[in-house]
Amino acid sequence: MASTPQRLRLQTASGFDLQRFLQTRTAAVNAALDRFLPPETARPATIHKAMRYSLFAGGKRIRPALCLAAAAACGGREADAMPLACAIECIHTYSLVHDDLPAMDNDDFRRGKPTNHKVFGEGIAILAGDALLTQAFEIAARCRGWPRYPHRTIFRELAHAAGSLQLIAGQVEDLESEGRAISLDDLRYIHERKTSALLCCAVRLGGMSANCTPAQLRALTNFGYHVGLAFQVIDDILDVTQTTEQLGKTAGKDARSNKATYPAIVGLEKSRQIAAELTQKAFAALKPFKGRAVALAALAEFLLRRES
Repeated sequence: MASTPQRLRLQTASGFDLQRFLQTRTAAVNAALDRFLPPETARPATIHKAMRYSLFAGGKRIRPALCLAAAAACGGREADAMPLACAIECIHTYSLVHDDLPAMDNDDFRRGKPTNHKVFGEGIAILAGDALLTQAFEIAARCRGWPRYPHRTIFRELAHAAGSLQLIAGQVEDLESEGRAISLDDLRYIHERKTSALLCCAVRLGGMSANCTPAQLRALTNFGYHVGLAFQVIDDILDVTQTTEQLGKTAGKDARSNKATYPAIVGLEKSRQIAAELTQKAFAALKPFKGRAVALAALAEFLLRRES
């Protein structure tokens, strides 16, 4: 991927070990998910094997990492945010399982492995996605609740992000836009909901787990919104520029499905510029934290520069 334009210098904290941060948080999230989910042997074993197959297929755990980093930026404890980080990952994984189904994107690979329906069949894959979505709320119920953000607020936050006005809205519009010429505004609507909504929710929930102030929550929302949009623009770029082996999922599928993407509408270079500009706005949103959001800033830059 081409380097970020020089006029958009990305100002992340020097010396922050992002690789170690991601390694340690991924390990912690995986251990927590293993505790929260029923074991493979729990009857009926097939559904629990299918749920775990996709959940532990090797994802980067970006959304949980953002949730934990947001908690830290607001002075909270990662242990308090962990149930919410895991709940977000369950919702994300459910959306991938359903997105890969023949009736949706009809994909054969996800995270470098055969998709859930290729291994367990369509019926079990649908139920595995349903179970992961439901499991998310059971896990979120384990959080302790906070003065500004009681359990009802947490549940409403999750439900809204995953519902018909956000995540599902984006998926519906994405399906209905296949084979049609749509505007850049329509594409932004899809990305805001299909991708940005859940990333933004992860950041907001991290702040809520630290009982953040309204001003902090507004800053985190601004950050999450712009990072989420940039994430999907980069996804559009990588689908064009990377191989299936590099991505861990079928490359070039957007073009073959005649999907609307940023590269298809504005070209690769303009798409890269848009992603960098969105990331710059995400950095600007972190200014109120006065250096306490180094992990969030590093994650934003990592997401911009990633190659898979």
